[in-house]
Amino acid sequence: MQSLWMLFASFMFAVMGVCVKLASVEYSTSELVLYRGVVGVITLGLIIRLSGASFRTSMPGAHLWRGLIGVTSLWLWYYSIGQLPLATAMTLNYMSPIWIAVWLFAMGWWHAKGDIKWPLMLAVGMSFIGVTLLLRPAFNANQLTPALIALGSSVITATAYMQVRKMGLAGEPENRVVFYFTVMNLLAGIVGVFVTGGSDGPVWHPINSWRSALLLLAIGVCATSAQIAMTRAYRLGNTLVVANLQYTGIVFSSVWGVFIFGDVFDWHSWAGIVIILASGMAATFYNTRNTERGKAIANTDPIASEV
Repeated sequence: MQSLWMLFASFMFAVMGVCVKLASVEYSTSELVLYRGVVGVITLGLIIRLSGASFRTSMPGAHLWRGLIGVTSLWLWYYSIGQLPLATAMTLNYMSPIWIAVWLFAMGWWHAKGDIKWPLMLAVGMSFIGVTLLLRPAFNANQLTPALIALGSSVITATAYMQVRKMGLAGEPENRVVFYFTVMNLLAGIVGVFVTGGSDGPVWHPINSWRSALLLLAIGVCATSAQIAMTRAYRLGNTLVVANLQYTGIVFSSVWGVFIFGDVFDWHSWAGIVIILASGMAATFYNTRNTERGKAIANTDPIASEV
């Protein structure tokens, strides 16, 4: 039952995607990143303070690097959500475990002098077939650029995940990692507003309605609660079950996209979504259960699904 925390996290990430897409009509991507950071800093700051934990860290450089790559990925992801059908943007972002598998496969092949893990190779290959099918409609809808941006976001997200893993194995608490990431969201959002403002200076869009205020609040609340729930799921649940439950976010996003935004997909898109989902689950299963190293990681590493 503890693994169901991931089901809640996936649902909240999907709701966050809905709110981002709705709010992107009124606010810039930088503003959305900023408001997410505001809510996250307040919430996680209170959690750390009330738990008696410390904000002091011995890894400032690691936090800075994780924050830079993480906020870059987040900015690109939020932008793509505003430009693409929700399910497409979310599915492409869920490619990050596949990119990690590609990296580990390449490193394993290099150090093992040609030892190829064919099941993992098949899962990775099928995922790229899924991406091709999913991107095909984008050619006809002039959405190729934002689709490639979403795909690029998943590559950067994979790098961020590996950095988080290193920090976790070094003993850095998850709440502190997420807290400093939200601080970077806040700072990057402010900088982004000034940088993208043009010659007339920064452009701040006012919060002039309850609907706007609730959307911005919901983005931060959903993102923060999803991150906390995901951390709890990995800590208390079965790693393999938790890792595969994260892909329900694709299902939730597809449903929201159809019913709220009226998204219509042809068979290429649906086939691509299903193939990416299945490939990600297969790669996760192989990495955590099919080798002795995988079994050891599954018992010790709270984010084993990402490696």
